[in-house]
Amino acid sequence: MDLPVNGTLFQEAYFVDDLERAATAWSAAFGAGPFVIAPHHRCDRFDFRGTSSEADVSYSFGYLDDVMIQFIVQHDDMPSIYRDMYPDGAPGGAGFHHIGLLVEDFEAEFDRLEAAGFVCATRLYADGVDAAYFDTRSITGGFTEIHGSPPHIVETFERWRESHRQHTPGAPAIIPRN
Repeated sequence: MDLPVNGTLFQEAYFVDDLERAATAWSAAFGAGPFVIAPHHRCDRFDFRGTSSEADVSYSFGYLDDVMIQFIVQHDDMPSIYRDMYPDGAPGGAGFHHIGLLVEDFEAEFDRLEAAGFVCATRLYADGVDAAYFDTRSITGGFTEIHGSPPHIVETFERWRESHRQHTPGAPAIIPRN
């Protein structure tokens, strides 16, 4: 089965047990970052497999070259796309979770994935952006996120990417979120 999405790969995401440790390790090992942290993120609208139960999660975002690296921590035991893959936490404290594709026509790409037989596990709207996570483990080993691309979010991502371009060895791995 092909993954029929018209979008741009922009993100790799990992489920971790400690955001700061993951960001610091990736910064030291690969020069990734700096990372910004979104603690206890909440959505305006949320659906996980037909329920509105939203897990308590925090994220960190940084860049490695032109790819956004996202780390995710779940603070509770609520069912989620993260617990789908790692019910007891990621072995060794970190594990691949999803790729993210930036799409221009969110609804068309959502419909295209559903028509191809992929199951939407989570759909949400937060920070003025639509996003959905499809179970593509049979192809990618993880989920695939489609993420809308309104101008304000593209500008935010570009600011974070520019912070990475200016990031120097030994600089802080984590910076305040603007």
